[in-house]
Amino acid sequence: MTTVHPAPTSVEPDPRDPEDRLARFFDPGTMQLLMPRDTSGALAARGQVQGSPAIAYCTDATIMGGAMGVDGCRHIVDAIDAALREHVPVVGIWHSGGARLAEGVTALHAVGEVFAGMIRASGRIPQISVVLGPAAGGAAYGPALTDLVVMGPLGRVFVTGPDVVRSVTGEQVDMEALGGPDTHGRRSGVVHIVTDTEQDALDTARQAVDLLAAQGTFASTDGEPDTDLAAMLPEAKQRAYDVKPMIASLLDGPPLELQSRYAPNVITALGRLAGRTVGVVANNPLRLGGCLDSPSAEKAARFVRMCDAFGVPLVVLVDVPGYLPGVGQEWDGVVRRGAKLLHAFAEAVVPRVTLVTRKSYGGAYIAMNARSLGATAVYAWPGAEVAVMGAKAAVGILHRKKLAAAQPGEREALHAQLAEEHERIAGGVARAREIGVVDDVVEPAQTRKRLVAALAAAPAGRGAHGNIPL
Repeated sequence: MTTVHPAPTSVEPDPRDPEDRLARFFDPGTMQLLMPRDTSGALAARGQVQGSPAIAYCTDATIMGGAMGVDGCRHIVDAIDAALREHVPVVGIWHSGGARLAEGVTALHAVGEVFAGMIRASGRIPQISVVLGPAAGGAAYGPALTDLVVMGPLGRVFVTGPDVVRSVTGEQVDMEALGGPDTHGRRSGVVHIVTDTEQDALDTARQAVDLLAAQGTFASTDGEPDTDLAAMLPEAKQRAYDVKPMIASLLDGPPLELQSRYAPNVITALGRLAGRTVGVVANNPLRLGGCLDSPSAEKAARFVRMCDAFGVPLVVLVDVPGYLPGVGQEWDGVVRRGAKLLHAFAEAVVPRVTLVTRKSYGGAYIAMNARSLGATAVYAWPGAEVAVMGAKAAVGILHRKKLAAAQPGEREALHAQLAEEHERIAGGVARAREIGVVDDVVEPAQTRKRLVAALAAAPAGRGAHGNIPL
């Protein structure tokens, strides 16, 4: 009789497996576990990312939904402390329901020790979080305490889940609406980068590690062809435009933009300039005319402090008409939140160069890394304006009676004449250069070379502070 054996069945690997997720994060063949696999709910490893050493930990969603107990939290703290000792970036991959209920307050204490470890490492080593599933309860604050948060399509971050929200407030909401990519990428700003796939999230974290761990040095720009960045501006000075193509042309290639959908009137991005990692802060006239407001000032302030903490030089591209006016802004704390950006720039010790492309008005002029806040250098393109406000608006206030007394047919011509005189006296870049708040007028085609030269010549610095989530 012939024995018939059943065909072997292939078992698909669990996509939540922490060892698999860690292996897909590190360079192939470089991962070494820091501890044996166990039932603690967390796993950690060391390896390389683009050739640079790094440490990563991953909550184990295959066991109790990744809930964090005493042993699992100890693994995470040990991984953070190891990264601190070795002075390498640490990456957390999150898929966790929070503290283990069965362990009670001891689990809560252990989760608190994870938070303390993150705060201990804040500003000393880069900490990056990758949220691939729910990060609920205590696990929500883990990513929030780190420098950068990347979220995959199934990522969810919330302190209390939909059932609790429903029972307490009566609000009907699902997990995605409560704490999904759109919520935190666009509305709350908790997440810095949203990706389309899990692997994209891991690859984005790899890119961030590479930029922060292997920052490089400025290469010579001699022999580089000139690029006329001003060609990207619209002919009409009042017309809006997207600053992102200009940033990409200025840098060696497309940057890693952070919080792209949150407060999009200011761009914050990491990239390489002549081979060296830099941070870019830029007004984006395509959104709110490039005005600063409460969320954008806070967003930029956190970014500036992060770059300063890790010794990343800053490039500040300015085209700002001022702070966004309105009752809503004042009630939303624009004074307090705008002050954070002033404090961040004035506190920073990294080289930081400002370029005014079209205009820089009012309090926003100061907030965007002005000379008075200690900028390494301030440059402007020909025709740029630096003033308390636009010349025409200023004249409307200063010469209100004179304009009112003019004949209706002559009023517009008089307004234009007075504006021209005012700009010549108080608002032009020539006056700003004369008093020393602008160092030089730079031709647009020479912008990249001048920025590189200024940053490369400045003494390197690194802020001695943490990176509190502003």
